[in-house]
Amino acid sequence: MKPILFAVLLGAASLVAQPPKPSNPLGDAPAVAESGRLLYNRSCTSCHGPDGGEGARGPALDFAGRRYFRVSEAAIFDVIKNGIPGTAMPASGLADNDAWRVVAFIRNIRATASDLVVPGEEQNGMAVFTGVGGCSRCHMIRGQGGVLGPDLSSIGAQASLNRLRDALTKERSIPNGYRPVTVTTLKGEIFTGVARNSDAFSLQLLEESSKLRLFDLSEVRSAVFSKQSLMPHGYDKSLSKTQFQDLLAMLSRQTRTKVKATLQGENEVGR
Repeated sequence: MKPILFAVLLGAASLVAQPPKPSNPLGDAPAVAESGRLLYNRSCTSCHGPDGGEGARGPALDFAGRRYFRVSEAAIFDVIKNGIPGTAMPASGLADNDAWRVVAFIRNIRATASDLVVPGEEQNGMAVFTGVGGCSRCHMIRGQGGVLGPDLSSIGAQASLNRLRDALTKERSIPNGYRPVTVTTLKGEIFTGVARNSDAFSLQLLEESSKLRLFDLSEVRSAVFSKQSLMPHGYDKSLSKTQFQDLLAMLSRQTRTKVKATLQGENEVGR
């Protein structure tokens, strides 16, 4: 047999012989993740912070920091059970099933909303978005809606489920480019919208009508910035329970421009 062909066959045989990476035998249901959270908070917070946050001796393990960590179920389980040799990460001493519960918790806080199964009817959620929720007045999905707020066509692939839920229920800080402003010119004209950009010499204002205006500040009498976001909150109270859940489910499935980014350490997981 020719050496090159033999090497190819040997390589193929070694790939076939590799055992499959283990997956969580307990699954990833919310109840499993919640039991994992309780175990994590009892066993891991001497280094890491509560609920996966940053701790005194360990980094945060949540969605924002996930690119720094192993991401497969098998790799996370291995770290929990065996620690990381040569580092301050010790073996946990947890039983296998308890370790898998912690795996479910960590995977849950790192997942984007689109990675999870979020119960709810997408079509009904879209009806809430464009109707009683009033979301489409400011936000666009797949080319339909307003422009005062961020485009949500890919929000399910960009945000965690907790972040989506918080955006709908809690008052949050105003992101750059979306601060409400009222501009009064020296001529007495009044314009309202959001300040897309501003500096010591000019201000760029986007009106609800989608018209973009550029003001030279030498022509402006006043520019009053609001401290309150245009984004309402408390949707969990203003909507029915079903309406809120359907809206959340619909947003979680918006993945138009989802990019499968290569995360640091992705190639090593499961080794």
